[in-house]
Amino acid sequence: MEALWKKERKREWRRGRYRSRSALRGGGVVTALAGLVASLAVGTTAGAASSAGATAAETVRHPVAYVDPLIGSANGGNTYPGANLPFGMIAWSPTSTAGDQTNTAAANGYSYDTTRLRGFSLTHVNGAGCHPGAAGDVPIMPFVGDVDTSPSADTKDAKYAANFSHADEKAEPGRYRVGLDSGAVTDLAVSERAGVADFTFPADKPANLLFRVSNSLNGSEDAHISIDEKARKVTGWVETGAFCGRRANGGENNRTSYYRLYFTASFDRAFSGVGTWQDDRLSAGSTTAGGGEGYATGADRAGRGSGGYVSFDTGRDNDVRMRLGISYVSLAGAEANLRGEIAPRASVADVADTGRAVWDRTLRGVRIGGGSEAQRTTFYTALYHALQQPNLISDRDGRYSGMDRVTRRVERGQGAQYSNFSGWDQYRAQVQLLALLEPRVAGDFAQSLFNFAKQNDGVWDRWVHISGATHVMTGDPTAATLATFYAMGVRNFDTEGAFDSLYRQATVPHPDGLSDAGCPGQCEGQRPNLAQYLDSRYAAQDACHCWGGAAETLEDSVADAALAQWARQLGREREYEELSERGGYWKNVFNPQATAGAGYIQARNLDGTWVTPFDPASDRGFAQGSAATYTWMVPQDVQGLAEAMGGRDAAAARLDGFFHKPDGSWSVRGGDALRYDPTNEPGIHAPWLYNALGQPWKTQETVREIVDTVYGTGPAGLPGNDDLGTMSAWYVFAALGIYPQAPGRADLLLTGPLFPRAVIAGAGERRDLTITAPAASDANLYVAEVRVNGERRNASWAGGSLVRSGGSLSFTLRDRPDRDWATAPAGLPRP
Repeated sequence: MEALWKKERKREWRRGRYRSRSALRGGGVVTALAGLVASLAVGTTAGAASSAGATAAETVRHPVAYVDPLIGSANGGNTYPGANLPFGMIAWSPTSTAGDQTNTAAANGYSYDTTRLRGFSLTHVNGAGCHPGAAGDVPIMPFVGDVDTSPSADTKDAKYAANFSHADEKAEPGRYRVGLDSGAVTDLAVSERAGVADFTFPADKPANLLFRVSNSLNGSEDAHISIDEKARKVTGWVETGAFCGRRANGGENNRTSYYRLYFTASFDRAFSGVGTWQDDRLSAGSTTAGGGEGYATGADRAGRGSGGYVSFDTGRDNDVRMRLGISYVSLAGAEANLRGEIAPRASVADVADTGRAVWDRTLRGVRIGGGSEAQRTTFYTALYHALQQPNLISDRDGRYSGMDRVTRRVERGQGAQYSNFSGWDQYRAQVQLLALLEPRVAGDFAQSLFNFAKQNDGVWDRWVHISGATHVMTGDPTAATLATFYAMGVRNFDTEGAFDSLYRQATVPHPDGLSDAGCPGQCEGQRPNLAQYLDSRYAAQDACHCWGGAAETLEDSVADAALAQWARQLGREREYEELSERGGYWKNVFNPQATAGAGYIQARNLDGTWVTPFDPASDRGFAQGSAATYTWMVPQDVQGLAEAMGGRDAAAARLDGFFHKPDGSWSVRGGDALRYDPTNEPGIHAPWLYNALGQPWKTQETVREIVDTVYGTGPAGLPGNDDLGTMSAWYVFAALGIYPQAPGRADLLLTGPLFPRAVIAGAGERRDLTITAPAASDANLYVAEVRVNGERRNASWAGGSLVRSGGSLSFTLRDRPDRDWATAPAGLPRP
């Protein structure tokens, strides 16, 4: 292994990126450039500043230098460290094993704390919480030794897996490398739909590549492999899906196949041997095999599945190069994607250089100045994670597999078909960041979701994976998402057609709304029992066919309020009036006498009675959260919520107790059902509610406390599931000093920025949005003055024109609260 690292050091010295092996130990790679060339990365003549009060001139030139893909790979963050590009189809990353071929120890196949690998899979989803979550298709494993038994029969991963050390692992945007204890080294780099890999084997031992075609994270319905010795090629496919299919939610509706992934892999050298396997049968010399694993767990799945292997003679040459393309449409599509994206003689370094440049250009959508090394790393890694999705599912020729399993082409004017929509999570922060930084992708994504709905009987599924409707979570998040896109200026989709379709879903009952299939976690009805909801004006706990009646009511109220804003912008006044009223239905599940001391959101039965017994710490009537958390989930009507609580002062006092223990100490790290949980979405907007309650200095200190103590560097640097970039997007907004006020709007809530300067690059017709806070530091977190486009503004929010048109936002910060700034009723965020 030492000789291999010497070879790597020489290569990195030539490329100007060498970091010592000892520098890689313990925490993974923060960056390939930071340290040796920090002054180049931040663009200063004196080198990188380490204080948070650095001058605005020290603006980051190359953000990619501050990305650590290993952040979030422990502590339940469920990120993955492998090679990807922004919004790319392929995500080539290691699959861990916990001593069980059906248990990878993490929802997305990689756990930093599990240092044994069983392959390198071609597809991943960032930060999904279901275990296993999704994808992880076609793990490819470099195996040192004789293949003399079926790898599927190695149910404990005792033979056909290998340990590794983090000292021998290096992850950076677009590239991933690791040396295994077996002596094999894997080096991966990718384009959008293809990749190239170098596998280095010990010269004195048998060398093989195992293609575990059936071994997707959730299992598979079927799979196939074909080996062409003459052409030095391996091709195949897996039919899989079943996202969250293992959840103990009482339903079987999502244990199904909804996509097929094709791959083609070509090699730079001949094979010395081939073979295949199915279940426990190994067939040396065979070139075809097939068969799936099913979607069960444990003994019902262990030992099943198919795959193949190719062997190499390493006597004279121990390096093997593989070029690989994927497609969700066809094998021909995978071949075309590979030809169009990876040059025939391209090396890993060549592809990695291109990928790194793509990431650098994308991350320059936000250029920060100042801040410490750790703060820049946390910020740009969060931005990196937030911009990994949505993901391409269309080939280079525009073809994709629809939700009806029919091969289609993208619509006229649509750049690509995208998928992977964790709606319940993303509509609160990630989609706003996407619209702000990548409006073209946001518009294509909106059209993609509309395309899916048209292929799905008009139903907009709340959690879409590849071309499948998974039904995960609750509410109607697509309505909130597309309304937000429109409010923020995204126009490159069928805006009228999409609105009409979403309005119909919100007003015309669909038969699936009466189904309990998949409930509670994956109820297939997107507007469950809509007729009852419209009649009662709340979702009845005992009749809603949903995860929780109180949660469903709040979610639908947010969605309807967002649709109302969209209707007004379209000039649809009748729909605006109707939907605006429905945006207030949350009031019908607010019980002012829920407890002796305070009112709470509480579930109700069809006859109007409250569901009892009631406990604010209970999740009865809610989805992944307690009554104490959901009570604050009324971003569209904070003043109305305050009035229901007895006024703004009373509501602010209640909110104090949500972030602090009775002794006054902070409680913002989760684990207490009565208080703030940074690991899940229903309450993540709550720190900004103080702005509407006339106490914005509390937003400033609460946000900074979370930024400083909950997020950070290292594998445990995320508070929990990244949920397709949602938690990372929260951090990006918090660090910039802005946050989306409510779905369906472009208005921004304000707090003290973390950095002295940030420039959000203009997109389309929008100018740059420049945010300055010259005095920003660890101590100076309180706002004393704000200027919007040079004009003083005594309000803790800014209008959506900054998002749509660009401009400037300037903060004067102090080290103590200003209890006069933005506290007058006239300056509070408008409802």
